[in-house]
Amino acid sequence: MHQVLIIDDSEINLTLQRALVQKLGGCDIVTFNQPVAAMDWCETHEPDLVIVDYMMPDMDGLEFIRRFRRLAGREEIPLLMITANDQLDVRYEALNSGANDFLNKPIDRAEFSARVRNMLKLRTGQKHLADRAVHLAALVEERTRDIRNREQELIYRLSRAAEFRDPETGAHIQRMAHYSRLIAARLGLPDHSQQLILEAAPMHDVGKIGIPDYILLKPGKLTVEEFEVMKNHTRIGYELLKDSSSDIMIAGAEIAYTHHEKFDGTGYPRQLAGEAIPIFGRIVAVADVFDALTSERPYKKAWSLEDASLLLEEGRDRHFDAACVEAFLSGWDEVIDIRRRFQDEDLAGAKDPR
Repeated sequence: MHQVLIIDDSEINLTLQRALVQKLGGCDIVTFNQPVAAMDWCETHEPDLVIVDYMMPDMDGLEFIRRFRRLAGREEIPLLMITANDQLDVRYEALNSGANDFLNKPIDRAEFSARVRNMLKLRTGQKHLADRAVHLAALVEERTRDIRNREQELIYRLSRAAEFRDPETGAHIQRMAHYSRLIAARLGLPDHSQQLILEAAPMHDVGKIGIPDYILLKPGKLTVEEFEVMKNHTRIGYELLKDSSSDIMIAGAEIAYTHHEKFDGTGYPRQLAGEAIPIFGRIVAVADVFDALTSERPYKKAWSLEDASLLLEEGRDRHFDAACVEAFLSGWDEVIDIRRRFQDEDLAGAKDPR
């Protein structure tokens, strides 16, 4: 069913045009003899065809066309102007204003019907293309979502592959990732960045895949030489992820490389300081340390939340970016909720990761 809007200050003309459009069938017809009232109606309704007279009081057909075309979503709707004026300059101005076609008075009934029919066919084609575009956009969104979900699953499994070689748990990955998003949100990062760090943070220690077992699983304190080897997990993680076309993998590479840097420049592997450390690395440093401290492992007891919070406070501008610490602590209720939602699984047989 097409909706046809007819505007003419003559009731006789309205009656005639309505009758001709009705004969075409499949049309819901709306008429106005006041162009201002018709324009008010157009602000909340979207007709499929507009038929407007040229000479009218208060607002002529040219002004009506200009205002109509300025309304959102009305740029492509077919518009037929009817006029007794056959001057070319009027037609040129109407075309420039957005009219699609013209008819002169007195109306030829056969010509009127043919032109209206053709313009309604044009509108049908427009709507079909629009519907198809919406369908295709939804299909692309669905396929993209499927790819994204598979990518997230792969990332999670890759992260767990590294974690299986030490006692960190899947719950740890979830907690520190959600802590990271919390901090990003509190810092005012855009939604896209918040989602990106949530998805990329679990890869922070993926480079541990490349650390020898005799070091990664050593129960005692690492020697200076062994700790130097352990530090390489940041570079290994970066090398594994850096050349991906995925924005998540690229962010993961950055996080793997920088989450052990310290704000005062005493971290590793590159001794970056201050804002030279990428924001994602600064955020994950806070999230990862807090969760490591407050998680119980076979080789250590969990710190209390108060003691872990105090360490973050004391580490402001030395180990941690003070803004990230403040953002984390200001969302304390959400921190507690994240800890409640993601509980550690059974840790029997776990080893010291260093």
